[in-house]
Amino acid sequence: MSPGPRAVRVPPLLLCLLLCLPPVAGCGGRPPAAGAEREVRRAVADWSRVPPERLAGIPLEDWAYEVRSVRPAGVRALVRAELRYRIAGYDPAPDGSARELELAGDGGTWRVLVDRPAPGAPRQLWDQGPVSVVRGAQVLVLGGAGQDADTLRGIAAEADRAVPAASAAWPRPWAGRVVVLVPGSLERMAELLGRPADAYRGLGAVTTGRVGGGPAPADRVVVNPQGYAELSAAGRRIVLTHEVTHVATRAATSATTPLWLSEGFADWAAYRGGDTTPERGAPALAREVRQGRLPGELPPDGAFAFGGEPEAVARAYEGAWLACRLIAGRWGDAALVALYERAGREPLETALREALGTDPAGLLKAWREALDSELR
Repeated sequence: MSPGPRAVRVPPLLLCLLLCLPPVAGCGGRPPAAGAEREVRRAVADWSRVPPERLAGIPLEDWAYEVRSVRPAGVRALVRAELRYRIAGYDPAPDGSARELELAGDGGTWRVLVDRPAPGAPRQLWDQGPVSVVRGAQVLVLGGAGQDADTLRGIAAEADRAVPAASAAWPRPWAGRVVVLVPGSLERMAELLGRPADAYRGLGAVTTGRVGGGPAPADRVVVNPQGYAELSAAGRRIVLTHEVTHVATRAATSATTPLWLSEGFADWAAYRGGDTTPERGAPALAREVRQGRLPGELPPDGAFAFGGEPEAVARAYEGAWLACRLIAGRWGDAALVALYERAGREPLETALREALGTDPAGLLKAWREALDSELR
């Protein structure tokens, strides 16, 4: 344990000298331009009444910068603010972004010079350059700098097919519309999500959004352009249906929902109605089972971590899919949906008892037997 801080006595003369340093002029001085903060706040409000012209193609509403702090320094000011906005027709609740603004003052008039992400905050797609807009029947695709129109149209068409597939698997109310972001590179994708690029290498897409309580947030499906380009047509369909299903189920998902259920349900929706066999859809897990290593538990939440050992992560997703496939096959699709809803608001043991009439040990036993039968 490191020693705690020690009190240090500052001589009165040194204290006065420190207090008299610029930008305060004199020991009894006050911050420059006493009314500057009020004028800066007014300037930010006036400047942010409408979205920037370069975003005119995006149907934005409720666009506003909520000022959190102002630091005037002579003819300059640094502002921390929260940008709030909604994409009309797509966002049930506003999206948010921490921003930092620089303003310059001239004769009492302030104007915004710079608008950038606050330190530590992820970037927005438009921070990376021009944004292209492609509208589908049920999706809005926003392409970052460097994306070509053909790629964006292809993603829009695939996402349009994913929306009804997700709705068929999740027959509960949801927006039925999705915003898809397609940045120019894996590195730019990582900038949008605020994590290292290696965390998403090899993935086709991910979904953002908070879980639980209140209206469903402004989810975004974010495509990894490199990983997505390497997928087959079937792989692209599966990836986008998986991610759109996360958007559809978001309002019913909470911190109590086990990841094997949320990820397995999304994969079940993506494979549903297809001809993918357990052996073809779960090759990594099949290798383990054939070598006599049958899992002793359903995949724990930590097994799904981005950037984990690829084979282990693959086994977690495959096992989760096969668990949901088992539930739908043995107890029915409606029972799987009911389990998902209950698991978001009740302990898993209670949810299993009420939705399936079993307990965690019973489900684990049935799942292990199915793995042994279908993968060995």
